[in-house]
Amino acid sequence: MKKNLKNIPIGLRAEKALKKAVADAIADHKRSGDSIVIWRDGKVVKIPADQIEIREDQAEYESK
Repeated sequence: MKKNLKNIPIGLRAEKALKKAVADAIADHKRSGDSIVIWRDGKVVKIPADQIEIREDQAEYESK
């Protein structure tokens, strides 16, 4: 069931949209065989496409 977006603060809506865009971009890289580059433990790390893990959006949003 879709929540009424008017009841969710704009900041939370923006955060959710950004997370979805990043997840979509990562999934596109995996599908196309392109690696991604991330920041991990203070270093730049290149992740080959076959090692990219796709995760479900786990963020919880609630209106106050």
